[in-house]
Amino acid sequence: MLMTAQARSTAQDLITFIDASPSPWHAVASAEQRLQAQGFVRLEEGERWQLTAGGRYYAVRGGASLIAFVTGSRPLAETGYRIVGAHTDSPGLRVKPQPAIGGDGLLRLGVEVYGGPILASFTDRDLSLAGRVVLRTAAGPQTRLLRFEQPLLRLPNLAIHMNREVNEQGLKLNKQTELPLILGQLGAEEDAEARLRALLADAAQCEAADLLSWELAVYDVQQGCLWGADQEFIADSQLDNLASCHAAITALMATQQPAATCMAALFDHEEVGSESAAGAGGSFVSDVLARIGLQLGLDGEDSRRAMARSFFISADMAHAYNPNFPAAYEPEHKVQVNGGPVIKTNASQRYSTGAETAARFMGLCEQAGVPYQQYSHRSDLGCGSTIGPIVAARLGIASVDVGSPMWAMHSARESAGAHDHAYMIAALTAAFGS
Repeated sequence: MLMTAQARSTAQDLITFIDASPSPWHAVASAEQRLQAQGFVRLEEGERWQLTAGGRYYAVRGGASLIAFVTGSRPLAETGYRIVGAHTDSPGLRVKPQPAIGGDGLLRLGVEVYGGPILASFTDRDLSLAGRVVLRTAAGPQTRLLRFEQPLLRLPNLAIHMNREVNEQGLKLNKQTELPLILGQLGAEEDAEARLRALLADAAQCEAADLLSWELAVYDVQQGCLWGADQEFIADSQLDNLASCHAAITALMATQQPAATCMAALFDHEEVGSESAAGAGGSFVSDVLARIGLQLGLDGEDSRRAMARSFFISADMAHAYNPNFPAAYEPEHKVQVNGGPVIKTNASQRYSTGAETAARFMGLCEQAGVPYQQYSHRSDLGCGSTIGPIVAARLGIASVDVGSPMWAMHSARESAGAHDHAYMIAALTAAFGS
């Protein structure tokens, strides 16, 4: 499939965004930097808000969730909101509070599994650490982003000579005993915890004694790239779901003077159920909507009118058909990479799509001049879920679940289509303008 200049440029910008965002906290920092460059003003939840028509704003909660919005030119009660939701977190490994493991001359790092990663895909890769640390300072605890850009960690595979059935049985890793990551070698008298704290303190530019706590994710330092005969595919970590975050923010930044109030809501903790103060199951989005309504003069009746006229698009990646594994797919729903945005439907409401909201999104795609596809999971396989049903239930608004098709979802290295990303941005831009 011949790459267009627009698709290539958009795909490269996505890769730049992902590679700058090795943790959910970095993803929000990357989004914030882009928003500020386009004139968006940060609002603090603990301060009084002053909003103006056509204003461009954003708020951050918990460091890894962000909601950005543009106030519309028409009365909110007549237009409602146009909301695109995505999530900043990805499955992987997270560092424990006391992770240093010494012994056998090695320093290893204890980790927990976050969400549902394909653990085998993390073996024999160049891994490192990124996230945030909290420091003791004279003014009180201070949070600081931290990232090691060089390879720091490794999860070595067991040689096939000691695991003869690995190609037939697959690689199986015990989450407690076989996931600690090798960080370095220890001297005979060297203390494992002291070595780790010194490493973190040096990166955070503080004294080791001032390190209070941390939230650190393990990430693959290999940068993203385009691949394929015509460079029509994207390979990178965290395509699920930073690709949707990038699409939502890019579409919102391109939206000028919309009639309806438009919003991009990026949530943390989707991969572990969304039930947190900063997750889609928390109050963040409803709090922001309530404050917008108050600022724009809506009473209780008009607030409910606005919600009834609103539309929510849950943007999360979709399962593309893999011809090497045809039995894994519903035969009549073989979603193709670079075939356009995917409308995801599930009768048990694992996705929030209904007939009317599916038709509405089809219309947006047609308006944007992009193709679309429909997906349903095999009936004899468990279906994943998204923030779509959660947000739709809490807000009571019409909702659809969509996503760009991808391969190897939840792998340390995922793949998607370069054309699809441009298609999704166009469709979401049309949604904000509707």
